[in-house]
Amino acid sequence: MPHTYNPKDLPFKRKLIGISEKTMTIHHDKLYVGYVNKRNEIEKKLETVDRSAANATYSDLGELKRQESFAANGQILHESYFNVLGGEGSRASGALLKKIEENFGSYEKWEEDFKACGMAARGWVVLAYDTNDGYLHNYAADSHNTGGIWGAIPIVVLDVYEHAYFIDYGSDRKAYIEDYMKNLNWQPAEHLYESLVKLPAHGH
Repeated sequence: MPHTYNPKDLPFKRKLIGISEKTMTIHHDKLYVGYVNKRNEIEKKLETVDRSAANATYSDLGELKRQESFAANGQILHESYFNVLGGEGSRASGALLKKIEENFGSYEKWEEDFKACGMAARGWVVLAYDTNDGYLHNYAADSHNTGGIWGAIPIVVLDVYEHAYFIDYGSDRKAYIEDYMKNLNWQPAEHLYESLVKLPAHGH
C-alpha cells in the first residue's frame, strides 16, 4: 500500500521582510502542494506499473522512479525552507552555533559561504548535518534530485529558484538572499540539530 502524503501548513503567521504574501501563497499553495500531489500520484502509479518491462533505456518504472525522487525532494526541501522562515533574523545559538563555529571557523564565515552558495546554485542551498562524518556542510543543488548527499539531513534550506523571489525582487537574487537571512527563524533548526546529534556519526 502506498503512503499518502499531506501538505503541511505554513509554520509561521508573521509578515516576512521583503517576501510578499503573494509570493508565499503561490509558492506554498500551488508549487509546494503540487509536489505533494504529484508524489501521491506517482506512488499510486507505482503500485501497478509493469516491472517485467524495466530496462535502462526507457521503461515506465524507470521514469516513475526518477520523478519520484524529484517530487519527494521537492516536497521535503520546501518543507525545510518554510520551516525556518518567520523569524527575526537573529543568528543561531546554543549547540548549533557552537557547531557552526567549529566547522566553519565563525558564524560570519558560515554566513558568507551560505550566501555565496545561494548566488552559485540554480535551485537550493542546504546547511546539512552529514551523518557520514558528523560535520555541518553547505551543500548546493541545481535541482531537487541532484546535488543531495545521502545521509545528510537539511537543517537550514534556502530556495533560490526564481519562483521564490522574482515577483518581489526581479533578477536581484542577492537582495532576496539578504532578506531571507533577516527572516530566518533559528529555533526549529536548533531543535532539529539537537535531536540529530544524538545519532552516531558513521565517518571513519
